[in-house]
Amino acid sequence: MARISKNAKTALAKVEKGKKYSLADAASLVKEISFTKFDSSVDIDVKLGVDPRKADQMVRGTVSLPHGTGKDVRILVICTPDKVDEAKAAGADHVGLDEYIEKIKGGWTDIDVIVATPSVMGKLGPLGRILGPRGLMPNPKIGTVTMDIEKTVNELKQGKIDFKVDKYGIVHTSIGKVSFEPDKIVDNAKEFLKTINKLRPSSSKGTYLQSIYISSTMSPGISIDEKSVNTE
Repeated sequence: MARISKNAKTALAKVEKGKKYSLADAASLVKEISFTKFDSSVDIDVKLGVDPRKADQMVRGTVSLPHGTGKDVRILVICTPDKVDEAKAAGADHVGLDEYIEKIKGGWTDIDVIVATPSVMGKLGPLGRILGPRGLMPNPKIGTVTMDIEKTVNELKQGKIDFKVDKYGIVHTSIGKVSFEPDKIVDNAKEFLKTINKLRPSSSKGTYLQSIYISSTMSPGISIDEKSVNTE
């Protein structure tokens, strides 16, 4: 059995077993129990009362976090030459077409998001086996296949994220950094949960938000009292 470090033991001791915390208390506690030397991400895990195997219960969407994620999002825009200047002006990290398709074929995926214009999607199709498992394939449902490159890149840089329920009915994403003030973590969590609530499938019966946990990198999860979160 792996030995637990002294820092990990201290962190674990601060989280009361079986207790559900208010969102505000959890946001303060997650800062206290982070013991990494780097600025850890603050993650949220929401267990939903859905069956993701059923097409009408798949929960997927996007949300613009009011305070961003604290992460520098690396964006590749794959587009025709007439959109190159627009993409660069908006702050895209990489812009091009065939040269980047070749780089990806060679295994390069050193990016967080790919934005593409509709006309180039035919060229990206064969790269599905590389991009799909990494969640990098542009998708019109989440706004990454678009003609409005400037708006999309700006939103992504400012903290727009996409999320999707996994096969276990859990949605997992980052909502900030440990260096954030607790109220900013709360604001981001509330906006995320509000968006999740709006996406409740009509075919989902019973309790929808079944459990909510927040944690930082390597920290224990903190259970949040669902009643403390106003998702209306």
